[in-house]
Amino acid sequence: MALDQNLKRKLTKDLSISLLIYSLPVLAIYLYFKISNGDVTESHLVLPSFLEFVKPAFQNIRTWGLIVFMLVLGAIEFAAGLYDDQWTGTERKIDIICFLAPKLLLPPVIAFFSLTALPYLIPSLENTLSWVPFWGGFFLIAIADDLTQYWYHRLHHQVPFLWRFHRTHHSAPYMGMAMASRQNFIYTVFFSQIYLTATLAYLGLGLPALFVTVIKSFITLGAHSSIAWDKPFYKYKVLHPIAWVLERLISTPATHHAHHADTSGDGVGYFKGNFGNMFFIWDVIFGTGLITRKFPKSYGTKSYKSEEWYAQFLWPIFKSKKEGSPLADGVLALPISPKKETTSVNQNIYEPVQS
Repeated sequence: MALDQNLKRKLTKDLSISLLIYSLPVLAIYLYFKISNGDVTESHLVLPSFLEFVKPAFQNIRTWGLIVFMLVLGAIEFAAGLYDDQWTGTERKIDIICFLAPKLLLPPVIAFFSLTALPYLIPSLENTLSWVPFWGGFFLIAIADDLTQYWYHRLHHQVPFLWRFHRTHHSAPYMGMAMASRQNFIYTVFFSQIYLTATLAYLGLGLPALFVTVIKSFITLGAHSSIAWDKPFYKYKVLHPIAWVLERLISTPATHHAHHADTSGDGVGYFKGNFGNMFFIWDVIFGTGLITRKFPKSYGTKSYKSEEWYAQFLWPIFKSKKEGSPLADGVLALPISPKKETTSVNQNIYEPVQS
């Protein structure tokens, strides 16, 4: 399915605006040194004094703290019954595999990219940005990393071919820590922004990258959680001004849950937008956001719920055995269990691709 002309024009316009946004932190750093007559008085390698005491905490959070946070928050969600008995055997398999696989797949890939590929491709550029102040490196990476992921995510919804590699993330009939990492392995391995951030770290911005990664992880995990931590901001009038800023700046449960709804016809679900990961402001800038302060009644893509774990995680290497499934056009069908009666899937049921 080809992209229509209106969508092409909008993509071209929004990409042009993105180039300007990418340049803003670079311009800010340039003006800073222009005003200070080029006097490099600090480096990003030295944290501002008020942040120095939290550096060990961020390092520990990055290595093992986020995993513990996900497990604890997931346990709270289960204890509170927020999954409504929807975590069936099939759902458990895909969630657990997608949680564990990146921990095994990505470290060697990123290590090879950072320690072998980059020194080979750009050997003379290592630490060339080490002179950039911490604040400059922080905003440079925050914008570059998250805006790049916004586009990676958005294009996987708007380009039909790319949607095939992202639909696994929208197959869960629930929201929560259990499905936060639920992605097809190709979508995960080619996650565009992780290579960009690794490159900026190689160029000398490793410390700002650490802080951005940890902060972003908490925001994105919080947006996927079934614990609606943002509801008090909508409930109490005194907090409404904070809510107005918060929901336009970062992704919240309300805005991101809408993105995972199983319908867009109720005025709440919005799979055609709300693509932001850490920052929701990209959706505000590009007109792809919908803020309702309401939560969908149900989640997931209707056309392939309860698909086999291997078809969702390893498509197109392995295909679904269900007749009419969007995942049935892979290469192999893995005989992982005795063949069951096939389930017919109506191909006309919604597929959340914007065209």
